[in-house]
Amino acid sequence: MKQEQFVARHQPEWNAFEHWLQTRGQARKARGTANAGVLGDDQVPQAYRRLCQQLALAQRRGYSPVVTNRLQDLMQRGHGLLYRTRAPRWRAALEFVLADFPRLVRSEALCMWVATALFVLPLGAVFIALQVRPELVHGLMGPQQLAQLEAMYDPASAHNRIGRESGGDWQMFGYYIMNNISIGLRTFASGLLFGVGSMLVLVFNGLTIGAVFGHLQQIGYSDTLWRFVCGHGAFELTAIVIAGGAGLQLGLGWLAPGQRSRRDGLVHAGTKGAKLALGVALMLLVAAFIEAFWSSINSIPAPIKYSVAGVLWLLVFAWLWRGGRQLGPLE
Repeated sequence: MKQEQFVARHQPEWNAFEHWLQTRGQARKARGTANAGVLGDDQVPQAYRRLCQQLALAQRRGYSPVVTNRLQDLMQRGHGLLYRTRAPRWRAALEFVLADFPRLVRSEALCMWVATALFVLPLGAVFIALQVRPELVHGLMGPQQLAQLEAMYDPASAHNRIGRESGGDWQMFGYYIMNNISIGLRTFASGLLFGVGSMLVLVFNGLTIGAVFGHLQQIGYSDTLWRFVCGHGAFELTAIVIAGGAGLQLGLGWLAPGQRSRRDGLVHAGTKGAKLALGVALMLLVAAFIEAFWSSINSIPAPIKYSVAGVLWLLVFAWLWRGGRQLGPLE
């Protein structure tokens, strides 16, 4: 076979393999995921073996260096990616936190915005309503709940710690972990009820938090309230919304699987949702740490607390907005 015929026959394969090398090398995607080219990751090993055979054939037939050098370069680059040492687990975990998780959140932007509306709108509506008609709080919370809430945030009794009744920092840290993560997982898992469960949990949490904030603001406990919640709220409230968005996409995977079967759609949505739930758990772990060891300290001046809170909110938004963006969007 002449060199021109050989190149014409195999050129599309080489272009596809080169495109895979470029997207894989730039994105450093996890093993087993699809890339943006025409060559799927599951097809790469076979394509690499054909490339090696074609290189040996081109060398045996004495084709020009233009052809053999290109094949040699593709083979070496492919070998470097296919047989490279697997990244340490700590690096994979860091890549998930800094890049993969924000990309997952952005890949479900519609669900995340819907979850935000379902959480924020009831919260804001109840907060405003209680400033106008304070008695409405009795329809949302019982007398015992209100008394306990007021005792926790009473400026006269919050000498050293605010936002909690008793317990050391480590004890409360453990309590916050269990409480926050259980809320996040419940918000996500309830999405199995066709997404309706996540919607109800989001609305309920929005109403409850709006009632707490609105009542304490109305009775004049705003200073202790906002100094307590401003720090950990960046991670905690955002995590609740993301958990709700993960639950909504889980429900959509069942109701509207697209070209997949319902079973495959649910499995695909469940896999993505599990990764989102893992990121949510990490965010709630950070929130629990801040809540136990920073938010509850009453001796820190309000300007410092608000400044730190502003930085934390900016970091969370920047992380979710920009994290992993250089790798491109998820498919």
